[in-house]
Amino acid sequence: MTYTVNCSILLTELPLHERPAAAKAAGFDAVEFWWPFAEAVPADKEIDAFVSAIKNAGVQLSGLNFFAGDMPAGDRGLVSWVGRESEFKANIAVVAAIGERLGTKAFNALYGNRLESSTPEAQDELAVENLVAAAKGIAEIGGTVLLEPVSGTPAYPLKTAADALAVIAKTQEAGVDNVKLLADFYHLAVNGDDVPAVIEQHAKDFGHIQIADNPGRGAPGTGELPLGEWIARSRELGYTGYVGLEYKAPAAEAFTWAIRPIAN
Repeated sequence: MTYTVNCSILLTELPLHERPAAAKAAGFDAVEFWWPFAEAVPADKEIDAFVSAIKNAGVQLSGLNFFAGDMPAGDRGLVSWVGRESEFKANIAVVAAIGERLGTKAFNALYGNRLESSTPEAQDELAVENLVAAAKGIAEIGGTVLLEPVSGTPAYPLKTAADALAVIAKTQEAGVDNVKLLADFYHLAVNGDDVPAVIEQHAKDFGHIQIADNPGRGAPGTGELPLGEWIARSRELGYTGYVGLEYKAPAAEAFTWAIRPIAN
């Protein structure tokens, strides 16, 4: 199984630049991150330090988020945020540059919350425009934009796989083919989606899989989701990519489940 450790939610007891090495020490060869900087366009020295941390750890940066605003304050992306278009588009070049330096191919673009200052129609129109721009920007390095349904944030409009796939269809109509579904089994399950049906219909086209158990968003085996079965079926149906570990657990216990079957 090719797992990748999300170092923005795991190993957070450590400074950010120490987490890739900790993931390597735990036996993993790949990591992924939410946007690890406070701004859409960070200083060169900040980018260099992040890139060095990945390279020095000897791990692959398998995935990186686009800048999503102030996540701790509740922001969930700029893709549909009317008024911050220039900020998102400036971020595309930075994301692509980091991806080129580290061989990263998957880039998660959080859609953004609904805003009282804009209509849903205006936000959705902008979202397609921004996703197309992002797709074209990272196509130059062979990259894929990921679009993700999210739970726990009522203002975030993409709740189900169908919601995200409808947006992806619009990007295809606009002429790009490298925007794919990020199938986070935790978010889909919490939102009441039919995860087995999503897998049966779309697994071969998943851009990425992420997992956490429910309830609690904990490690596999701490809840009730049949994660092992869902992953195995996705593989049978053609998914060949990484499985992102995006759950909450103390560093000392984060990977103890890996010594037993995931479907336990």
